[in-house]
Amino acid sequence: MQFGAVLQTNPPASRTVQLARLAEAHGFSHVWTFDSHLLWQEPYVIHSAILAETRRIKVGPFVTNPATRDWTVTASVFATLNEMYGNRTVCGIGRGDSAVRVTNGAPTTLKTLRESIHVIRELANSRSVQHNGATLRFPWSTGSELEVWVAAYGPLALKLTGEVADGFILQLADVDITEWMIASVRKAAADAGRDPDSITICVAAPAYVTDGTEAGLAHAREQSRWFGGMVGNHVADIVAKYGEGSAVPSALTDYIRARESYDYNEHGRAGNTHTAFVPDEIVDRFCVLGTAGEHIAKLERLRALGVDQFAVYLQHDNKEETLRQYGETVIPDLRDAVTAKS
Repeated sequence: MQFGAVLQTNPPASRTVQLARLAEAHGFSHVWTFDSHLLWQEPYVIHSAILAETRRIKVGPFVTNPATRDWTVTASVFATLNEMYGNRTVCGIGRGDSAVRVTNGAPTTLKTLRESIHVIRELANSRSVQHNGATLRFPWSTGSELEVWVAAYGPLALKLTGEVADGFILQLADVDITEWMIASVRKAAADAGRDPDSITICVAAPAYVTDGTEAGLAHAREQSRWFGGMVGNHVADIVAKYGEGSAVPSALTDYIRARESYDYNEHGRAGNTHTAFVPDEIVDRFCVLGTAGEHIAKLERLRALGVDQFAVYLQHDNKEETLRQYGETVIPDLRDAVTAKS
């Protein structure tokens, strides 16, 4: 299993770069950043700085969208970074959430998402593509390589992911829901004639290592409760589209009945006042909380389902310690467990 660190590009940018360097030093393979240009600093500028100050780690948005950025410009950014730093980028993309909603916009259609994935991937892999009635290619780009990973929750988005994505991003760490969603993506891939195992599975959630006390766990829950609110925005869209009796697991849909509103100006922030409706049970299920041993146990279960990467949301007050605990205990123990089994 690989590990990613998910950061917000809050000022100073040097802080984000510092955390990325620390993640690499602790054995993380990826650094991801939010992409909401009004709420946080421009991620791609900071990606360039991260790549310049690291040697191995891959960098990408978690996630971008087809609405707020021209697709050809997005592809050009990745192709340029790859030329500068040697194919160390990955594109996480979805229909759009905070980046579009904060401007009173709406997520794009799945048709638009599908088209954007094709255009971005072809151009950023130094290939030509048909777009808007023209044949486009970057004449300066050779040998660029980019995978496009799709963030999805609903049945049709999961189907699209299986049909076209190089990777699947699932933003929650509930074992039961993860099993259902991975199966949905893999079935769609098989139905489309693709190898289901060729799709990289990435589960992302807040991770907070505690000291084993009830007080420590309670604090970790409060630092992570915002995540249930963020996931609830996507779930609310699913319920509005498919109804509560859809194929989506009830564990994912039931808790949003108490949801009243959401302020995107507090998006992704510990202490978000609009996430009080999220119960402890959901925080525990969606996140990875507890002692290092409890983290390892849950990640073992996720890996058994086929999860290839766990991406750690670091939107809490314990960033460096979380990276240290993962680097010194969680990552080595999981690696040793795989070695022992083989």
